[in-house]
Amino acid sequence: MNTQSELTLNDVPVCDTFAEAFTTVGTRIIVTALTVPWVKIAAAEVCGYATSVIACDAEAGIEKYLTANESPDGRPGVSLMMFAFSRSALEKAVINRVGQCILTCPTTACYSGVPDSGKDKNINLGNQLRFFGDGFQVSKKWDNRRLWRIPVMDGEFVCEDQVGTFKGVAGGNLLICATDQKSGLLATEAAVSSMQKIEKTILPFPGGIVRSGSKVGSRYSKLKASTNDAYCPTLRAQTNSNLPEGTGCVYEIVIDGDSFDAVQQSMQTGLKTVSQQPGVMQITAGNYGGKLGKHHFHLRDLIK
Repeated sequence: MNTQSELTLNDVPVCDTFAEAFTTVGTRIIVTALTVPWVKIAAAEVCGYATSVIACDAEAGIEKYLTANESPDGRPGVSLMMFAFSRSALEKAVINRVGQCILTCPTTACYSGVPDSGKDKNINLGNQLRFFGDGFQVSKKWDNRRLWRIPVMDGEFVCEDQVGTFKGVAGGNLLICATDQKSGLLATEAAVSSMQKIEKTILPFPGGIVRSGSKVGSRYSKLKASTNDAYCPTLRAQTNSNLPEGTGCVYEIVIDGDSFDAVQQSMQTGLKTVSQQPGVMQITAGNYGGKLGKHHFHLRDLIK
C-alpha cells in the first residue's frame, strides 16, 4: 500500500512524489500533403513503433496539425517531434522513418521545423534521401535553406537538406489509478485530450496512453525493463503494491517536450483535467529515486 503523504486536487488524492525525466536530443519535422487525410496517414506511419527508446529507435508523436496558412508550402500539414539519446541515433531514425514512410507516401513533402539550430547541431535528411533520385535529383535554394526535389512516380518529393535539433526532455509522466478499466480509460482520455493542446510536447504512446508501465530491470537478466508490478491491480496480493484499496485499473501518460517548462505545463494540464473525472482514486508519478534522470517534476508544484 502506498504510504506517501498525499495532497489533494478537486478532492482526489495526489501523491507527494515526482516524475523523473531524461535529457534527450530532439527534432521537429513538418510534413505536408495534398489533403488532410494524407497528412494524417503520413503522420501515423512515420510515428509508428516509436513509443520508448527502451526498444525503439526514437520516441515520436504529433505535436499539432497545421492549416494550409501555417504550413511552409500552403498545403495542410503536421508538426512531428522525435527524440533519441544522441544526435547520431536521432539522425539515423529520422532518415529511415522519413525515407520509408514519408518519401513513399502520396503527395507528401518534408521540411525542417527547427531551421536555426546551427550547422553543428543539424542532422542530414534530404542530403541523404536525395540519392534515391539516382542522379535526377535537383537542389533548390529557399532563402538560406536548401531543398531537394526528388523525382517520384506522382511528381516530386520535396525534402529539406538538413533538419535542426535541440536538447529535449523525455519521460515526464502521470499515473492514474481508477476504480475500473472503463472509468480509468475515460479519465485518461480526457487528460490526453487536454494535454495534446500543449505545443512543444508529444505523448508518444498509443493514443497517448500506456497500459504497460515499466520498472527498471527484471528477474530475467537480459531485460532492461519489466512490468511495474507495484501498479498492477492483479498482483496486489503477490507484490509490494502501491495501489490504494479498490483500484482496478492504472493508466500512465508519458510526455516528451523541447524544454522542462513545456513538459511541466503538459503535466499540470493533465493533472488538473484528470482530477475532475469520475472514478479516479489517486494520481501519482513514476521515478527511480532521482538517480537516473536529472529533470524532476514534483506533483506538489503542479497543483499550486
